[in-house]
Amino acid sequence: MSQSKSAPRFRGVFPVVPTIFDERGALDLEGQKRAVDFMIDAGSDGLCILANFSEQFVLSDEERERLTPLILDHVAGRVPVIVTTTHFSTQVCAERSRRAQDAGAAMVMVMPPYHGATIRLPEAGIFEFFQGVSDAIDIPIMIQDAPVSGTVLSAPLLARMAREIAQVSYFKIEVPFAAGKLRELLALGGEAIEGPWDGEEAITLMADLEAGATGAMTGGGFPDGIQQIMRPWAAGDREAAAAAYQRWLPLINYENRQCGLLAAKALMREGGVIRCDAPRAPLRPLHPDTRAGLLAVARRADPLVLRWGR
Repeated sequence: MSQSKSAPRFRGVFPVVPTIFDERGALDLEGQKRAVDFMIDAGSDGLCILANFSEQFVLSDEERERLTPLILDHVAGRVPVIVTTTHFSTQVCAERSRRAQDAGAAMVMVMPPYHGATIRLPEAGIFEFFQGVSDAIDIPIMIQDAPVSGTVLSAPLLARMAREIAQVSYFKIEVPFAAGKLRELLALGGEAIEGPWDGEEAITLMADLEAGATGAMTGGGFPDGIQQIMRPWAAGDREAAAAAYQRWLPLINYENRQCGLLAAKALMREGGVIRCDAPRAPLRPLHPDTRAGLLAVARRADPLVLRWGR
């Protein structure tokens, strides 16, 4: 049985770090470091690397193993770092997670095993998978509950894993009706749920906070804006949090509905943080009109990203 997890080790704003490429699609390691520095300067409580919004699915294993220590060494303990280690194989995911721990990761984030449109596991297999990953490490596991996996993770299953699997203690809930699922998860899991977190670029952040969320994993473009919501909320000032949410919601919405994982890099390029905002093929760049729309909305909110590198 897991020990009590009632005092969370990690909470607040932990945005996803985009992977920075040059015009040829090669890793831009200096740009990568600048992106990390900006995100810390913008008030991030922690960072998450190699996630879906990091384009992890276009990276080779060798590039993953290069980026993990490079970013962790560059962060140098300024903030905790979550490393995404998702893989279908229990063995590979466990090995990735152990290497991330050895490199200094504070936590790993893992999706349930899935492949293509049809290969999924029943609940018993999902439980065994996370048990195998947990057995390999001594740091927390965040389960990412997102539609991209095509796997339904019931609140009773998530709560059971929190109670019975030692390192499973954080949950990024970004499915439809996320707030309702967070409430059910907390009701079923109690103190075993150390970190009920919001995701999906904070599009449901206020409802999720009201449901008990203590963390937000968002895009990397404007952590300062998300902090304007999270910090008043944590201090008990719900009206200030709600007012900030209304100010930032147009940009949150534009990222979530129009740009997806390309928003953060477009904002970083515009603000001089990075030189190139291109994704890696076969992903397509933002349409020029979409990019212009994003920047117009962002300028009204005045995030640090548009000024940081100027």
